[in-house]
Amino acid sequence: MELLERRGPSRTICPSDAARAVYEGEDDGWRELMEPVRRAARRLVEAGEVEITQAGRPVEPTTARGPIRIRRVH
Repeated sequence: MELLERRGPSRTICPSDAARAVYEGEDDGWRELMEPVRRAARRLVEAGEVEITQAGRPVEPTTARGPIRIRRVH
């Protein structure tokens, strides 16, 4: 949520942005955090705080396949 706040209203983040923000190594170990980040995003969708988008449109988190973006709900 802090990353989204810094980006501003209506802006999105990639799950990799969140994974990189919490990973403390200098290699690409952040990739292992991608699925936990996606799960956290799905929980935030359920809580009504964010929506998951593809091609700029909201999608159902449980059926989304491929690259996604995360955006705050207004």
